[in-house]
Amino acid sequence: MTGRGIDQILEHPGDPALHEPYVRDARDYVSIAERVNGPVARRVSASYVWGAGLDVLARQTPDVRIINLETSLTRADRPWPGKGIHYRMHPQNIACLTAAGVDVCVLANNHVLDYGTAGLIETLDTLRHVKIRPAGAGLTTLEAEAPAIVHLPGDRRVIVFGVGSETSGIPGSWAARTTRPGVWLLPDLSARSADALLDRVARLKRRGDVVIISLHWGTNWGYDVPDEIVAFAHRLLDGDVDLVHGHSSHHPRPIEIHRGKLALYGCGDLIHDYEGISGYEEYRNDLVLMYFPTLDPTTGRLVSLRMTPMRVRRLQLTRADAAEAEWLYGSLAAASAPFGTRLSLSGDLEIVLERGDPDA
Repeated sequence: MTGRGIDQILEHPGDPALHEPYVRDARDYVSIAERVNGPVARRVSASYVWGAGLDVLARQTPDVRIINLETSLTRADRPWPGKGIHYRMHPQNIACLTAAGVDVCVLANNHVLDYGTAGLIETLDTLRHVKIRPAGAGLTTLEAEAPAIVHLPGDRRVIVFGVGSETSGIPGSWAARTTRPGVWLLPDLSARSADALLDRVARLKRRGDVVIISLHWGTNWGYDVPDEIVAFAHRLLDGDVDLVHGHSSHHPRPIEIHRGKLALYGCGDLIHDYEGISGYEEYRNDLVLMYFPTLDPTTGRLVSLRMTPMRVRRLQLTRADAAEAEWLYGSLAAASAPFGTRLSLSGDLEIVLERGDPDA
């Protein structure tokens, strides 16, 4: 979530004017963070917000780096009418994404059209200019539903479909149409919708491909996962989908291994400007996770899952200390236990999947 307060500390801050009920200036979110953890620098480098996260990425060396980008990249100044919160980052700050080597930005979420179709068009143009692949939004239905495809050595591919659900607050009017820009918005989370998605996957997938469905769904807070979301994920994983990447929640939600495949029901935010905002302290959304799953490309089954606990401090990622990592591990382990998932905390303060899906 690199808009609003994050945008204001980067090298090219956009217009700070907000259209929220209580906060009218994006710089106020920086001030709130400063009241808690001290001064935050301005006009910082493009890599600043990633902080220690860049060291983690250098150590893990993932083949593909996928994020849900929950902001528009635009100078447009007409907010979507009737919407309470609007995110935007100045397009010239795109270097804060290239600094982390991002390959795919999923855009099927409830903020990418905060500044209308003009904002979405500029977002798409900005990403493509730096060769970051968008998924889940486009100028037409055909473009919005097209996956991002990352080619890897050995003629392997990682295919990412970006999909949104109105359960996450995406307005129904944001759905892409034949001649109207928008997001790929599911009509519902029924078996029929899952099967339609699986049909698309089956027509594209070939041996050795890894297919990820990246879904913006569900509410912002809480550890419960609705039955319809679980059933939808199961149906996808029963088919040719290899990983379900869920987001929308502001904190990590349960993890499940279904038939040997990974379902992340809510990854939480990674970079955001919520530092110091009161309310929902029980969820510690200053503590965030970087996810590193390893999949077998011949079967799609999960080989391993390591997660690195981080903390947002002065609008920058830092490594979580032992107590913070223990808290995050405990909350995620407790939430995931009903799904048969067992986690552990390693000596180097990483959360590791020990067991899941015992019947697989």
